[in-house]
Amino acid sequence: MNFQEMSEKDILDIATPIMDNLMQASTDIDHTKHVQDFTDRAKAIVTKEHLDWVCKKYQSEKGVWEKRELIAVLKRPDSAAIIWKQFCSKVEGEYVAEIVLVYQNGRFLVDHAMVF
Repeated sequence: MNFQEMSEKDILDIATPIMDNLMQASTDIDHTKHVQDFTDRAKAIVTKEHLDWVCKKYQSEKGVWEKRELIAVLKRPDSAAIIWKQFCSKVEGEYVAEIVLVYQNGRFLVDHAMVF
């Protein structure tokens, strides 16, 4: 799969529902749902204990995730990085939400995700 040959729309059609699920699962603190589209490498990093700690911390400080606005889709031969402006319920300002999408074993998967 060469992501450089895909249109931005095609990448977003794949990435958006994955990111919607990931963010909702983060709000719900649902580890199984959160990592369902992760690579094995990403799953090894985001353990249930780690996700619980991260979610409780950000929710107490920032609230829950609200709307996202696309900033960029960066294409590489073997992956695409999708970057959004992310808003939170308890604090003002703009955060960055990003995922790196890869294609493994016939599926599009998240190999990296972060909000900062």
